[in-house]
Amino acid sequence: MSYIIAIAGKGGTGKTTLAASIICYLKEQNLGSILAIDADPNSNLGEFLNVDVKEDMGSIIEDIAKNPDQIPKGISKDRFIDYRIQTSIVESDGFDVLTMGLPEGPGCYCYANTVLKGIITKLSGDYDFIVIDNEAGMEHLSRRTMRKADYLLIVSDFSSVGLKTAKKIFNLIKKLRIDIKNKGVIINRTKGNSLFLKNEIADLKLDFIGELPQDNELLKISKNNLSIFDLDKKSKFYTSLKNMLSKMRMSTG
Repeated sequence: MSYIIAIAGKGGTGKTTLAASIICYLKEQNLGSILAIDADPNSNLGEFLNVDVKEDMGSIIEDIAKNPDQIPKGISKDRFIDYRIQTSIVESDGFDVLTMGLPEGPGCYCYANTVLKGIITKLSGDYDFIVIDNEAGMEHLSRRTMRKADYLLIVSDFSSVGLKTAKKIFNLIKKLRIDIKNKGVIINRTKGNSLFLKNEIADLKLDFIGELPQDNELLKISKNNLSIFDLDKKSKFYTSLKNMLSKMRMSTG
């Protein structure tokens, strides 16, 4: 079975940047086959990975709903959607990408989440690693799009509000009894005030994985429309990330 790494957190904390960076790390370490799933309707993980996503789940579901005549005889609508989605997976150098997108129409979004659950289950034996960039916030957890994960990384920013949001996510996971083997919060864009972080994290009783520093190299990547693979591997951010991930000892074995 695949080793599933899920990334969650409130919007604007660098969730997608972290997801792309983890994929970059897994590829660099040659740890096995990788499927990147962009489960955020505001899909931009492909851009971070320099992958041209021509079709996503949302557009596929919408296209079939508007043009049902394309469904071959003898094949159910659900099976045809499943086939179209699996063929939409983009194969890149060292990893593949599946993008959810944002379907239109009443009920489409809930249906897309149901389809995504099934797709993750079906593909979980085809890859060594699955990295899921989840929708910002907590609603996707309530819908149980993510049924289980080997590691859930909750991204927070350098603020009390961000940490309290992380705590709410932890509590919701416990309440919904989602099968999470390991979990913890990562504080992104820190500026060296670790004492504040440690006090806040201790007060909220959060499982702390580590912190990632604010890095101008990431700003250059964003401003110049470059991919995460263009990031200097000796940069503060990437060096800290590598040290953090190596301690987590992620393994498919």
